Parts: sequence; C-alpha cells; structure tokens
Amino acid sequence: MPPDELTAEADRVLRICTACMYCDGLCAVFPAIAGQHEFTPNDLDYLANLCHNCRGCWYACQYAPPHPFAVNLPNTLAELRQRSYADYAWPRVLRGGFAFNAGVVAGIVGGITALTLLATWLLLPAEVLLTAHRGEGAFYRVVPWPIMAGAAAVTLTWAMLAIGISAARYWRAIAPGASLAATLRALGPALRDIVTLRNLGGGGPGCNDVNQQFSQQRRWCHHIMVTGFLASVASTLIAAVYHHVFAIAAPYPLDSLPVLAGGIGGVLMLLGIGGLLRLERRADRAPSAAAEVRLNVVFLLLLASLAASGLAVLALRDSAAMGLALSLHLGLVIGSFAVLPVSKAVHGLYRSLALLRAAIDRAKPRRRRGGDE
Repeated sequence: MPPDELTAEADRVLRICTACMYCDGLCAVFPAIAGQHEFTPNDLDYLANLCHNCRGCWYACQYAPPHPFAVNLPNTLAELRQRSYADYAWPRVLRGGFAFNAGVVAGIVGGITALTLLATWLLLPAEVLLTAHRGEGAFYRVVPWPIMAGAAAVTLTWAMLAIGISAARYWRAIAPGASLAATLRALGPALRDIVTLRNLGGGGPGCNDVNQQFSQQRRWCHHIMVTGFLASVASTLIAAVYHHVFAIAAPYPLDSLPVLAGGIGGVLMLLGIGGLLRLERRADRAPSAAAEVRLNVVFLLLLASLAASGLAVLALRDSAAMGLALSLHLGLVIGSFAVLPVSKAVHGLYRSLALLRAAIDRAKPRRRRGGDE
C-alpha cells in the first residue's frame, strides 16, 4: 500500500476503534487511543510499535471483513510498523534493506561468511586448519584472538551505533514533550511490561496465535528464546573475564561456566525459535502483513544459524573439523552484527520505547468530568 494510502487507512481504522473500544483491555493500544479523534503520523508510528500483533482484536472485531467497514487493525499496524523501521533508519541508505530484507541479509551474511571461510582456507596450512587442537588457546591457533575479537567488535559497534541513532530519532518523534522526570518515573512500569511481555497475553487468556484459539505459546517461546540469548551473552562475558582477568584462554572445560551457559543458551534459543517458526507457519495470514512475516522469519533463521553454529563449535572442538566450524561460526557472527540495523532486531528497542511512552501517558492525571484536574 502506498504511504499516503496507508496513513489514511490507519487513521480511518483507528477512528472506528476509538468510537467502538470493544477491544479495550486486550493490549496497550486501546488505552492509548481512548478519547483520541485525530492521529498524526508520529502517533501512528507510536501505536504501530505499541501493537504486539497478538491478533486478538481481529477476531473480536464486529467491523472486520466482510463488514463494509473492513477493519483490519493488526494488518494495518503491521504495515505501519514495517514502514517505521525504514523511516527512522540511520544512515538513510539502510531504508532499502527493509524492503528487500531476505536478499540483503542473505547476501551480506552469506558473503561475509564465505569470505571468512575462504580466507581461513587460503591463509592457514592444511596441517593447522584440519588438525585437532586441544588445550588452552586451541581456538586461537586457528584464528588469532586479535582478529576474532577485532572483527566482531567493529561490526557490533557499527550495529549499536546505527540502531541507537535510529531509536533516538524514533523517540524524539513519538515523545517530543516527555520530561526527564516523567520518563524516569515511567521506567519501572515500562520495564515490567517489556520483561513480562504482558501485551502478548491478550488481556489474560493469551494471543490468538492459531486462528481463534487462545494461547500463551508465542509469549513463552519468546521468553525461552530471549533467555537462551541472554545465557549466550553471559557466556561471552564470563569468557572475557576468564581471558582478561584470569589469563585463561578458551576453550574451557565442559563443566565451566562459559561452556555451560553457552550450551544451555544455544539449546534454549533453538527451542524458542523452533516454536516461533511453527506458530508463524500456522498463523492466519489475514491479519498479518506479508513483509513483516518475511522479516520475522529471516531474523529467526539468522538467530538459529548463530545458535546452531555455536553448538557445532562446542561439539567439534576436539576434532579436526573444529577449524572449519569455528570459521563458519565467526563468519556468521560478524555477518549477523553487520545486518542487525536492517533486521527485525530493531523491533525490540522500538517496541520498548513505545511501551515507555505508554507508561508515561498512563501516569498523567486524567481529567475529571467538569474539566477539573
């Protein structure tokens, strides 16, 4: 849908929703639009990212197709959400990365991974690359630590800078009048909403993950995946302490904290990702936006490749295949960091900022009848 048509459709649908409010209580969107009759483009960007796409309002709506009003709020907000990622992207050249996401991600990640494998194959003698390395520092006999850490640090810094500037631009647009005091007061409630994924609860019984059936599956799959990701991050941080503080180089014993955290984290990530992909495959396409579905699937497959390749390094670390497995994993990590600013990864920060804006608004005093505060 062209931008002007999408904005007009979103305004039309939200006006109907504010007049009806039958779905009040399903998620944070409806309290946010209560009493509003006009929606600026910034309001639409805010509401689009406040929506968690639980689809409850689609099945509850009395004005959904075939009604002449043809209200499809989840689909409309999903298209707006996808557009907002591109509108606030920094630098501007990244905008096209969301429109052609699958090709961009596959091209960049695949290219960097292939170059990493090729460089390892060409620069290392076969007796080094295809030999089992054991003991402390075995990984760095294949890829020296400065190269491994440096390449990852450069691409991760780039990703954090690009996503950070994009998110700052988004925040200035959706909350231009938010004071520091009000923002700090709202942090606690917003963090509770972010961590618990309360808005994937559909007001209590869960989202309509598969047609009209209520379910908490998507909420729990998200929790499992994020827990696994955090465990993997913790593994990296603990390994950094081992390396820099205690001067112990990887790989570490199987019963050590870095290995346990990384192994458990990788398995949990794959379990959560598998559940989300299954739900994505079974979900009703009517309230979804095709572009967002593709963005979701590409990002989940990217995360799955990272988790699986990390577990492969763990499984093969004492074998002659360790060098190739390590090179593959390193290429995927560097490539993934490079494409983070044009991936679904941005939605976590955008949605968190939308929930923060919602928490700020909830804390404002409501007008009583008669105009008194």
